[in-house]
Amino acid sequence: MSTTGFYWHERCFWHDQGAIGVFSAPGEFLQPQAASESPESKRRLKNILEVSGLIDELRVVKPPAASLEDLLRCHTPRYLEALQAGDQAQGGNGGDCAPFMPGSWAAARHSAGLAIAAVEAVALGQVSNAYALCRPPGHHAEADQGRGFCLLGNIPVAVMRARALGQTKRVAILDWDVHHGNGQQAAFYAEPDVLTVSVHQAANYPLETGHFAEQGEGAGLGANLNLPLPPGCGLGAYEYAMERLILPALEAFAPDLIVVACGYDACAKDPLGKMLLNSGAFARMTGQLKALAERCCKGKLVFVHEGGYSEGYVPLCGHAVIQTLAGSAIAVPDPQNDEIAAWGYQTLQPHQQVLIDGWRQQWESMHDTAL
Repeated sequence: MSTTGFYWHERCFWHDQGAIGVFSAPGEFLQPQAASESPESKRRLKNILEVSGLIDELRVVKPPAASLEDLLRCHTPRYLEALQAGDQAQGGNGGDCAPFMPGSWAAARHSAGLAIAAVEAVALGQVSNAYALCRPPGHHAEADQGRGFCLLGNIPVAVMRARALGQTKRVAILDWDVHHGNGQQAAFYAEPDVLTVSVHQAANYPLETGHFAEQGEGAGLGANLNLPLPPGCGLGAYEYAMERLILPALEAFAPDLIVVACGYDACAKDPLGKMLLNSGAFARMTGQLKALAERCCKGKLVFVHEGGYSEGYVPLCGHAVIQTLAGSAIAVPDPQNDEIAAWGYQTLQPHQQVLIDGWRQQWESMHDTAL
C-alpha cells in the first residue's frame, strides 16, 4: 500500500460559477469569460500526475460526499438550506464572491468529502500523508456564508469531524494560500487545541481580516497566527518566515496532525496574487513540513488544495508538492523555475526581515517562550 493517499472526484470539476472572469459577478461592461476559479488548474494537476506516472505511486481514492451531519458541525442550518435552495433554482451567491450554479451543491459536498477522507485516513494511520484535490476550495467559507469562491469549509469540516470522533485532538493548520485563511481562523478562533496559521499577501482578500493582532479569543487566545506579508515577497521572504516563525510555532504547539491549506496563488504566475514563488519553493516548504511532521506527529500530514489560478503553472507546483510528499523520484521539468528564482528582489529584503523578526518577538512574548 502506498504511504501517500490522493483523493479526488470528477464531480468537483463540474462546479460552475458562471462567466465572471476575475470578478465576483458579471457586469454590463464585463465581457463574459470563464471564472478564474475554474476546473482547469485542478484537472491539469491530475492529468500531469497521470502523464508523469506519479499517480501510480499513490493510493488513489474517490470517497463519498460529506453528510449533512458532518457539515452541520461547521455550518449553520440556514446557510446549508440556502445553498440547497439556490442549487434547485437557478444558482446564486453563497455570500461574498461565492457564486454557484445548479450542481454546485453536489460538487461542494464532494469537495468536503475529499478533505474528510484524507484527514481520517491519515489520523487513523491508513496512509502516512495525503493530498486532497478539493474543488470548490474552502478556506474562505464561514459558518453562515460562503466567501471568495468557497462554499463549504473543507478543512474545518474535516478537522471538526475527526476531533468529534476522537480520531485526533491537537491539530495545526497552516494556510499558505496567497489570501488570508479567514475560514479556519473563524472556525477555531476560541479553540486552544487547534492552531491556525496563515501566511498571505497583506490586505488582499478578505480586506478586513488577516492582521497579526488577530491571535484568538477566550481559551483560544494565542492559537491563531497571521503573517500578512507585503506584496512582492519571493523566495527569500517565504523561506525566512518559514524558518524564523512558522515552523518553530508549529513545532512548539506539538500537534497530533498537521493540515496544509495548499493554495498555489502565491506563485509568480498567478493573476490574483502579487507574490513571486516558483514550484521549487512549494516543494521546499513541503519538505520542511514533512520533516517536522515526522518529528512531532508520526508524519501525519494532510494537504488540502485551495486556490491557484494559473492554469499552466499550478500543475507544475502541485506535482512538485505531491512528489515531495510521496518521496518519489518521478519529477517533471519546470521550464520557469530557475527564471523566476533569478528575478529581482527574490532575496530577503530588509523591510521583510524587520517585519518577520518583529512578529517573532511579539509571538515569543505572548507565549513567554523562545522559539
